Amino acid sequence: MRQWALKFGQAFANQIRCRLPRPGDKWHLDEVVLKIAGKKHWLWRAVDQDGIVLDILVQSRRDKRAAKRLLRKLLKRQCRAPRVMITDKLASYGAAKKEITPGVEHRQHKGLNNRAENSHQPTRRRERQMKRFKSAGQAQRFLAAHDQINNLFHLRRDHVPADQYRAARTQAFQTWAEVTGVAASA
Repeated sequence: MRQWALKFGQAFANQIRCRLPRPGDKWHLDEVVLKIAGKKHWLWRAVDQDGIVLDILVQSRRDKRAAKRLLRKLLKRQCRAPRVMITDKLASYGAAKKEITPGVEHRQHKGLNNRAENSHQPTRRRERQMKRFKSAGQAQRFLAAHDQINNLFHLRRDHVPADQYRAARTQAFQTWAEVTGVAASA
């Protein structure tokens, strides 16, 4: 199973990313600590206002240089700057934003960034099931593919009629079948 995921996972994730609707213009950025082989690493994550994961980056630093690297990677992949960037109170975000995207509105507030905080939960569940990540590279490869596939099946149940939810779920499974070439069961 692991070899299959290494061989096909990122290719599937790339195809899914191309098929998803364009992400929103409000980015929530956050970082969380991961213990990998007894050393601290930081999982940096960017999420749009709808909870769609834009990108992740695993690094051993939590400073301005690391934040700049995340922002450059995001801008390269998204091909546009956000309208608003929401972060926690880590000063590295402000310093990196000042250099890379000076015209973007930046909101720093603990409560506003819950969208990014909540997006870490599936990662924590996977980390526990996998009995931790073995290396930073393995974490980066796995999470980059996992988050894009998870975006496809990220179906919100709140305030959506059952028929609309079923239609969205059917569409997600059809996209999965097209990407993988295998019919998925609902």
